[in-house]
Amino acid sequence: MILELIVPGRGSFVSSAPPSYQGHRYPVEIIAHAVWPYFRFPLSFREAGELMPGRGVIVSYETIRRWCAKFGQVYANALRRRRPRPGDKWHLDEVFIKINGERKYLWRAVDADGTVLDILVQNRRDTTAARRFFRTLLTKTRTVPRVVVTDRLRSYGTAHREVMPSVEHRCHQGLNNRAENSHQPTRQRERAVKGFRSVGGAQRFLPAFSGISPHFRPHRHRMTASDHRAEMTVRFAIWEQVTGVAGLSAAA
Repeated sequence: MILELIVPGRGSFVSSAPPSYQGHRYPVEIIAHAVWPYFRFPLSFREAGELMPGRGVIVSYETIRRWCAKFGQVYANALRRRRPRPGDKWHLDEVFIKINGERKYLWRAVDADGTVLDILVQNRRDTTAARRFFRTLLTKTRTVPRVVVTDRLRSYGTAHREVMPSVEHRCHQGLNNRAENSHQPTRQRERAVKGFRSVGGAQRFLPAFSGISPHFRPHRHRMTASDHRAEMTVRFAIWEQVTGVAGLSAAA
């Protein structure tokens, strides 16, 4: 999916005021530049901090941690508001993840384009957990799909009949590769950080990660080199808009 930068005279602009940076000693350009590589690449806070001296900035990893915690989800939400409405065919899947040595379950929903609709970390993968995920998904997307595709976990069938009985449910292992493939970036990040430390930490990180990381990862294999460069230019321009950097440049 290629994003389009909306400029005056070429379409309707998505109204979304950037967050407030009042009380922060560092300017917005530095904060935005520190946040995006942390969510895009498998970096620790210390490693993200080690990139900053290249821009002449000395900042502690704890400061970057606070920036990511405060602004990461805000940026991700702003990027999601600029995307098209989700498709009417949703793929749902769950995988286990280790959190502080204990097995938990990561529930994920994506549309037919692979766009992540919602992520929920839960202790179980029973009917209660499936029902909760369905309801949370409908609440966050504020829409009802035409079709949901799942694997053969029986909990999906029971929850589907209770929460969205009018929606077609296709249950087949081979049809759900879209959702299963969407777990790969999370697995890569999980290995890089050597596992998540808490359920709350994972739940806070993963929705922001799934909103920011794909923004900087277009389908490279479908583009020529020149198209890819042009697309990345557009995406960084959108990033500057949602973070507020573009507003400062226009005012200068």
